[in-house]
Amino acid sequence: MHNSLLTPAFYGWLYNANSTQHSDEVTRNSQNMRTALNTRANFVSEHSNNSFLGSNSYLLARDNLLVTIIGKPEWYDTTLAHLANEKGHAEALLHAYGEHGQTCSHFIHGSFAFVIIDSIQGALTAGVDRLASIPLYYAEHMQQGIIFGTSAGALLAHDAIDEKLNPQALYNYVYFHMVPSPVSTFENIKKMQAAHSLHLKDGVSSIERYWTPSFKQTQQRSFDDMCNELRRTLKDSVKKAINKDVKTAAFLSGGLDSSTVTGMLSELSDSEAHAYSIGFSAEGYDEMAFARITAKHFGVKLHEYYVTPEDVVAALPSIATSYDEPFGNSSALPAYFCAKEAAKDSVQRLLAGDGGDELFAGNERYAKQKVFEQYSCIPKPLRTALFEPVLRMIPGQIPLVNKARSYVNQANTSLPGRMQNYNFLNQHAPNEIFNDAFINQISTDYPLELLESVYQAPENASALSRMLYLDWQFTLADNDLCKVSHMCALAGVEVAYPMLDDSLLTLAGEIPDQWKLKGQQLRYFYKQALTGWLPQETITKKKQGFGLPFGVWMQTHKPLQELAYDSLVKLKNRPYFRAEFLDKLIKLHREGHAVYYGELIWILTVLELWLEAHGERP
Repeated sequence: MHNSLLTPAFYGWLYNANSTQHSDEVTRNSQNMRTALNTRANFVSEHSNNSFLGSNSYLLARDNLLVTIIGKPEWYDTTLAHLANEKGHAEALLHAYGEHGQTCSHFIHGSFAFVIIDSIQGALTAGVDRLASIPLYYAEHMQQGIIFGTSAGALLAHDAIDEKLNPQALYNYVYFHMVPSPVSTFENIKKMQAAHSLHLKDGVSSIERYWTPSFKQTQQRSFDDMCNELRRTLKDSVKKAINKDVKTAAFLSGGLDSSTVTGMLSELSDSEAHAYSIGFSAEGYDEMAFARITAKHFGVKLHEYYVTPEDVVAALPSIATSYDEPFGNSSALPAYFCAKEAAKDSVQRLLAGDGGDELFAGNERYAKQKVFEQYSCIPKPLRTALFEPVLRMIPGQIPLVNKARSYVNQANTSLPGRMQNYNFLNQHAPNEIFNDAFINQISTDYPLELLESVYQAPENASALSRMLYLDWQFTLADNDLCKVSHMCALAGVEVAYPMLDDSLLTLAGEIPDQWKLKGQQLRYFYKQALTGWLPQETITKKKQGFGLPFGVWMQTHKPLQELAYDSLVKLKNRPYFRAEFLDKLIKLHREGHAVYYGELIWILTVLELWLEAHGERP
């Protein structure tokens, strides 16, 4: 079960030097990490060894070894599980390191980030869980060795690290609307990708992807048997996320996943369950009616809040600047207001429904790419010698012919690049958006190379499975979990992700493609498994989510316009964007596609607010 934790954090460093020259290094790092943990947790440990430092934080210093682990780890090995239960997770990790060395990360699952410092070997081993639910930043420094922490801010506090921005990261931000791992916004800082571990010895570091999913596509069990297993696993995952001593409620958008989590919570609660939902007074964005259907169906008390443009103007500057790095997902604001309402009611933990679409094929792009993949079934000689030349010969702007040309062009683009067809940096050339001097500092190919490296990681996987895994990294680890976890922490509420329990990741890998995506029917298996339990309206509704109608509101709401336009004007004075493109962007929003270009204005507005707050003067 992956949890965002309000309290735990750590930072420290390991010198590139002989252990005899720095015999007090373990003690000094222990003090640093203990201070960081205790400061965040507002809790001072009375114990010298194997301390439980606040919520889900463990630290152990023994025999020139320092072990710290935070989160809610689980252990495959029964001996390690017993040690964790009896003496704490740090003790279990220490034992795993003693038995397995730097491959100890292979024996952990659940939610975690850990660091092990071995001063005898002059070595460091660190890692994060399968979805990087707890971040881990690190910097390699010639004199200081390696500096690490669970936030970029912790590293920036170290004298050896400066705050110089990474131009590549700024380009990546515009491409992805966030800065995906392993690059960070700061030039000398990296961040761990999901299911990766870091190893340092004798000044030489290496990164290992210690886990990739196995998409077995098994059909040894019947459809009905696997449907039953899904329902059991879902309920078990929600049960693990509930603590009777912690007041718990659920996010409820009205979609499949939040409705599932809410329904399971209601069945597992001793009293009336509570859920929190966000609405918008904008056509095509409000899902409150579906949230009400789910709440009524399961007998859940629904708490509603309607976000207004005034809310956005008031909250955006503080939310945009609260992240370690620029983060342009506009649905962060609805998540924040939802969590804030729950905090007002003394809710301590919210259950989020993130993950179901990425595990069980619920995003439209999966079905769309399936259509393009079918083009390759036509014999290549027919495509290249007959069909495509004829299309090129037909003159004029005939709608059906233009659609056919577009289809062929996209079909001839391989995955995962094809999925980026509507990316701003594909619809507009990079040198139309960015200054030449900036372009010369970066690689415009890097984002696609990064996508390709993740897409190709699973072995013997289908195109659908590879797309799902791609989303586990870029949609979940780098985006949705960052969004929801941080907004909940900002509001003062913990969050748990039952849909992302490792048991569900494993089960998702066993479900055949043709069950997940039957023809063009998204999430076919999941919907069949939950039919008769979820409301029928939930099963058949069109996917929306917590999207913010920023582009629509900005057309008429003057304060929102002023906030955005002022930010674009300030960006003109920075050495990144072409001033003429920023002017053109305003016109494209006003006269063209308000929603599409409103999103670009949003991510640039967030960028400017973040840059200004972090001391980057125009």
